[in-house]
Amino acid sequence: MKTEDHLFLEAETVDEVSRLFKALADPTRIKMLYLLSQEECHVGHIAEVLGMSQSAVSHQLALLRTLRLVKYRREGKTLVYSCDDDHVLSLLKQAIDHAQHR
Repeated sequence: MKTEDHLFLEAETVDEVSRLFKALADPTRIKMLYLLSQEECHVGHIAEVLGMSQSAVSHQLALLRTLRLVKYRREGKTLVYSCDDDHVLSLLKQAIDHAQHR
């Protein structure tokens, strides 16, 4: 095939997908996303379950929020986090299934 006969992704799409996979390449963020795939959580709960400081959790959540992997809702003064949409859960589940496949 000639180069002009191929379909190509827009550079912006390639960059966003690359950032997504970089975010998923971090073990801590995988643990956080997996936890959030099971239940909504506030920062303190995530920190307790994963044995991290609240500051470290907040830092990771800020990155995940920027990449639209997690979202939050406000309950009084508390922010409650969850996975942003089913695409996030599907990516995570497929990666876990692939890793566990023998």
